[in-house]
Amino acid sequence: MALHVIVGAGPVGTATARLLVDQGERVRVVTRRGTGPEHPAVERVAADAADTDRLTALTEGAAALHNCANPAYHRWPLDWPPLAAALLTTAERTGAVLATVGNLYGYGPVDAPMTESTPPAATGVKGRVRNRMWADALAAHRAGRARVTEVRGSDYIGVGGTSLAMMVLPRVLAGRRVFLPVDWDAPHTWTYVPDVARTLVAAATDPRAWGRAWHVPSAPAVSMRDLADRTAARAGAPAPKLTRMPYPVLWLAGVANPFARELRETAHQFARPFVLDSTAATATLGIEATPLDRVVDEIVDTLHAPTPR
Repeated sequence: MALHVIVGAGPVGTATARLLVDQGERVRVVTRRGTGPEHPAVERVAADAADTDRLTALTEGAAALHNCANPAYHRWPLDWPPLAAALLTTAERTGAVLATVGNLYGYGPVDAPMTESTPPAATGVKGRVRNRMWADALAAHRAGRARVTEVRGSDYIGVGGTSLAMMVLPRVLAGRRVFLPVDWDAPHTWTYVPDVARTLVAAATDPRAWGRAWHVPSAPAVSMRDLADRTAARAGAPAPKLTRMPYPVLWLAGVANPFARELRETAHQFARPFVLDSTAATATLGIEATPLDRVVDEIVDTLHAPTPR
């Protein structure tokens, strides 16, 4: 029974904690407020993970340190550098494998399916922040100071998430019109949150995975319209009403709304095909993507479940 330290208790951190507990491991979840899943094998600790000495003390003896943190979107340039530095230094001090949940921002706009060899060509602030984090971690690994790995998924899908898909699908099931700055018919990869957790744990515990990034196995890409149609059909809901928001409307919304302002940088992900190639992780780590129809069934069953009285 090994100890795993998880920083962050969002959808991925929570799914990772539950998966490790199911595998018989000990789990310590670190968040500012001491949140996390309630389970006898999960220790929840309130701490600032950017405090290197405190995080080091909490990670002593751990097999892996899982970075599942997610600072506020508009604060990435301020909050990620000290947090990433603390995580990497802690891994160097303790010998725990640093397994980070990354994303695809670092690739920037693409014209072909993304593989782990796609150049990190982002010009936006958030993409550059993530690329700097990975470059620092990889340098430490190559210098023999730490063991690191990173898993990268596309836009998340699954109950409890706050991704674009999980903003759209509840509205579709309610029969409401959806007005967003997306090409509803462009192929798009959707990554199931539990598959992120499975890939993260596999990468953290398999020496073959260390020293490189991996794409989370994800179901074949489908458009947002296809995803909405499947969800509505499964629930017996009316045909989705989807309208594309012109980009100038998004730009104007960002004047007053910090979240909308940050979406300007990643608008390209929904304006053209955005497809993830995850064959490497399936071949090496043995992770198979959860079928999309099964994910849709789970979403519909959960959102349509009667509210407890």
